[in-house]
Amino acid sequence: MEEKFLQIYKYGEDVLKLKAKNIKDINGKIAALIKQMTATMYYTKNAIGLAAPQVGRSLQLSVIDLSFGEKKEEFTVLINPEIIESEGEEAGDEGCLSLPGITIPVKRKTKLLLKYFDMDGKEQQREFEDFKARVIQHEVDHLDGVLILDRVSSLKKQMVKKEIKRLKKDGIWK
Repeated sequence: MEEKFLQIYKYGEDVLKLKAKNIKDINGKIAALIKQMTATMYYTKNAIGLAAPQVGRSLQLSVIDLSFGEKKEEFTVLINPEIIESEGEEAGDEGCLSLPGITIPVKRKTKLLLKYFDMDGKEQQREFEDFKARVIQHEVDHLDGVLILDRVSSLKKQMVKKEIKRLKKDGIWK
């Protein structure tokens, strides 16, 4: 029997630095992975998105639910997502399951046009705005091997790395 919840890979793991591979066939294995990723995302209780590289799979796949499982229509699966257009800019604090305990201000576009495939293999093209656009950009970054830590100044990055060392030493970063 397969594990229900997947391990979340943390900052420093190689899989998080790679550009994930496109999914060519949306089959039973992909459907099972989507189910496991969704269960893992909900299990963490504070996650609203999870990308396949965060669970050790280098695939262009992400699940998002801003409602924490409360509203079915909020649940979104992105397969091979591609940002076609984007506009506006806003800074906002972001956290990440791969950087537990860390929050970093990140500049993101406020509106985007996204092309992706859904779970049924149908190509979609949709506009997203504001917070959902931010979350999608965060997840697409994961698929490109980019973490929020890569989006800050080298000084801020060094400060965060010191904080990670402290969290590890204190046994908080597990």
